[in-house]
Amino acid sequence: MSTVTAPASAAQALEMVRAGLGFLAKADATAMAAEVQAQCLLALEQADAIGTAARASILGAFTAGRGYAADADYSPRAWLIHKTRVTRGAAAGHTAWARRAQAHPRVAAALAEGHVVSESFAREICRWTDKLPEACRDTADAILVGAARSGMDLPGLAGLAAEMIARSLPGDPGGDDPDEGFEDRSVRVETTFEGAGVISGELTPECAAVVTAVLDALSAPAGAEDTRSHAQRYHDGLQEAMRRLLAAGLLPERAGQPVKAWAHVSLADLLVLDADSALQEQWTARVRAQWAAHRAAASAAGGDGAAWLDGDAARAVTCDASLTPVVTGEVNPAALDDLVRLCVELARIDDAPDSGGTDPGPSAARSREALEQAVIGKAVDLLSGPGGLASFLRRRQLGARLGGPSLPLDVGYADTVPAGIRNAVILRDRHCQWAGGCHQPAAACQVHHVKPKSRGGKTSVRDCVLLCFYHHEVVIHRWGWTLVLNPDGTTTAWNPDKTKVLHSHSPPARAG
Repeated sequence: MSTVTAPASAAQALEMVRAGLGFLAKADATAMAAEVQAQCLLALEQADAIGTAARASILGAFTAGRGYAADADYSPRAWLIHKTRVTRGAAAGHTAWARRAQAHPRVAAALAEGHVVSESFAREICRWTDKLPEACRDTADAILVGAARSGMDLPGLAGLAAEMIARSLPGDPGGDDPDEGFEDRSVRVETTFEGAGVISGELTPECAAVVTAVLDALSAPAGAEDTRSHAQRYHDGLQEAMRRLLAAGLLPERAGQPVKAWAHVSLADLLVLDADSALQEQWTARVRAQWAAHRAAASAAGGDGAAWLDGDAARAVTCDASLTPVVTGEVNPAALDDLVRLCVELARIDDAPDSGGTDPGPSAARSREALEQAVIGKAVDLLSGPGGLASFLRRRQLGARLGGPSLPLDVGYADTVPAGIRNAVILRDRHCQWAGGCHQPAAACQVHHVKPKSRGGKTSVRDCVLLCFYHHEVVIHRWGWTLVLNPDGTTTAWNPDKTKVLHSHSPPARAG
């Protein structure tokens, strides 16, 4: 009888799996015979099915025991995103399988065998039998798994499932239960790396009919010169429908304010710069590249709900939009070396021995004064960074539409967070800044005073941070965790007994 404990057995099994997959990943697949390649592909598909079943089982137990709460995460999905470094879609898929495995134990058991059903077949079987009354699902799962075991293909399984669903329907297909039927609808809107949107989901027949009618009405060709495809005209029709709905004022207010669509436009696109200036072209290219990086980061981490526009789209939307310029302070590390050098020179002048106790003379005084002015200038460069140019242009070069008065971003103690500070914190943080990682968007977050107001905490941009309801109200105010905002913009948090300390990621190091 083996004396190896269960945790050790699990660790050994995982190490063997990693070793085997690592060997295959490093092997030269081109040197394999076609028969060996086929065997590998078949075995990997079976391993994927078994891995899905194992992950679902372990994740189900992890969820039931609330293991994610030890890391101050509010759900197993959030824990997967922050700790295993998977995308939101992948985390949603993993948690969905944990739920499926509990609701469909026969399908999960067949999946664990590896050779009965693949992960994709098993997911379809669960989706079909979920449409049946709960009392019938286990029997239906057994029938479909048995058919798959005997070799029935996917169309055959689909037909068999459809027959069982049809036989289970009551005499009145409409039904009388107002709570049933929500499983057949879903819409997801995601943002791509370049800021574009992707819509996917399933519409009910009545919703599909309404959407189709609206898009057909707003997507008619504009004439013989209209070269847009049908899909492109549908896209423009959807945008026009949403624009009309927004402009009509028929949407309910959010947080006591009318619903607005926000859009980020870089200063490079907003200003018409002199095309003959090489310096301006270089600056424009750099700003556009930085802006594109912010847009890509927002697509992966979750943003503030605003669109990211450039080029023709930016010019089109800003022609009649209400524009609010925001100048953000940025650290310019390139100025640091010069600042340190100047400080060393200034210290050398102060430490230089005088000439027998005599006055150092006007020349030395002027040198010290010049160094002081240079140090001040470099300190300003360090703290203002590239945003300093935006500040100058907004105050000096723009017209009245963009060059309005600034708002204070530090008001000391305040019972409420003023709109100027709230908007600046939202634009800076964009999503929950919990140290352990959280991508709840700004719309679902609250502005948190790092130092509580009851202890004299200031209401300012540098003393406030964006946190979602869970991490603000539950983790900090109920569980007693502490969160600090570091000078470099990162956050650190620890639990009451300091047995667990979480750090957010620092900004990427500059090239060179």
